[in-house]
Amino acid sequence: MKNKLFLVFIFISLFTIDSIAQEKKYKVHTVAFYNLENLFDTINGPNFDEEYLPQKGWTLKKYNQKLDNLGRVLPQIGTGDKQIESPAIIGVCEVENRGALEDLVKNFQLVGKDYGIVHYDSPDKRGIDVALLYQKKLFKPTSSVNIPLLIYRNNSKIIEKNTGETAEDKADTDKIEVAIDNRVYTRDVLLVTGLLDGEEINIMVNHWPSRSGGEKRSSPFREAAGRLDKKIMDSIYKSNPNAKIINMGDLNDGSYNKSVKEGIGAKLKKEEVKEFGVYNPFEEMARKGNASLFYRDSGDIFDQIMVSESLIKTDYSSFRYWKAGIYNKSFLIETAGQYKGYPKRNSTAEPGFSDHFPVYIYLIKEVK
Repeated sequence: MKNKLFLVFIFISLFTIDSIAQEKKYKVHTVAFYNLENLFDTINGPNFDEEYLPQKGWTLKKYNQKLDNLGRVLPQIGTGDKQIESPAIIGVCEVENRGALEDLVKNFQLVGKDYGIVHYDSPDKRGIDVALLYQKKLFKPTSSVNIPLLIYRNNSKIIEKNTGETAEDKADTDKIEVAIDNRVYTRDVLLVTGLLDGEEINIMVNHWPSRSGGEKRSSPFREAAGRLDKKIMDSIYKSNPNAKIINMGDLNDGSYNKSVKEGIGAKLKKEEVKEFGVYNPFEEMARKGNASLFYRDSGDIFDQIMVSESLIKTDYSSFRYWKAGIYNKSFLIETAGQYKGYPKRNSTAEPGFSDHFPVYIYLIKEVK
């Protein structure tokens, strides 16, 4: 009996050792998106920033508190899973200007991460922009361009003039035969191509038109934004059929809306994604009742990160999509009052975090 037990012990030990020896190792990077909700400095600029000025109660002390709040969040996004490091790449929106971003990355909680900035001023009527932050040691931008979303009102109808072209053809988007006064000014799409640990990745950062005036009335603007994103992706594929693309942003629409389902063509399940297609992991999360914000007392996921078909293949010899999440730690959540359970939003009266929770995905690659 003792001999049998001893042999069983030896067998189990050898099996365990062999399993450990065969365990694969992976490199993991986090890619995140965060709506920073009105990151305005205290300086009166050329945009409509009057709400966020000292005479309106937005003081330097409050601005610095807002930076501290955001500085607490950004390096922690996605780090709770197996002690993964701070995000390699973070798309952001609702930023007033580059100066505010420079103040943010210099915050004492972020300065050690050495985040770089890709930013362009957009024509948005409030002057808020999208941008990309990246850890310089991990990601090396090789090119970037801001692509305008050109939509116009003409006799209560929407005229769309989007080419989706990048850098070299971008000037053609100015050849429009519609009165400039009819243009609906909104945020540009930011496209950044770079090397993540030596591997080329294309990042698109969006902040689609709001639901001002009502969801139904404003929906055509976001549908146009979805079609523009698809044109941009198709343009990238023309240059590189194997391109890896990450499309992120505050879309002001859910994963189920026409702008996402038809405009971009994003799919719920990986097996539904065809060549040059798009997978949206946040659709399943929304179906399960998760939320990145609350709109008119209803939770939804307007903040989404989608990936190209090339990132969901099962060969992990290069970076692939692993899984997605919403960073909604307790310190970001209201604990009492009318907005209990909502994100702790920002205002001129009380510097908070944001009315959105950050979202993120993991990219993994097998290490030999």
